[in-house]
Amino acid sequence: QVQMVESGGGLVQAGESLKLSCAVSGRSFSNNIMGWYRQAPGNQRELVAFITSGGGTHYVDSVKGRFIISRDNANNMVYLQMNSLKPEDTAVYYCNVYPARIEYWGQGTQVTVSS
Repeated sequence: QVQMVESGGGLVQAGESLKLSCAVSGRSFSNNIMGWYRQAPGNQRELVAFITSGGGTHYVDSVKGRFIISRDNANNMVYLQMNSLKPEDTAVYYCNVYPARIEYWGQGTQVTVSS
């Protein structure tokens, strides 16, 4: 059974940093594109960034230059380094393959940025 377990969220002030981790279990995802997604209250879940098996990356415009996605294929881990956080980054953050598969959604990790 595939499980994706996100961690590393918390409450920070604007301008601070957080690093999120996603532990993937059940099978290897080294050949999959992996993504980070987020859902703010009242909004739809949206893609934040993805990383290919070869390390190529893509970011949505709102996080470009501030967030860095990375992966450790040997340990089935995906990371999201978030710098210069803004109140509008407040959301529950999830990892999943890209495109996302409904059966892979985990519980997510809450990120709250105060102004």
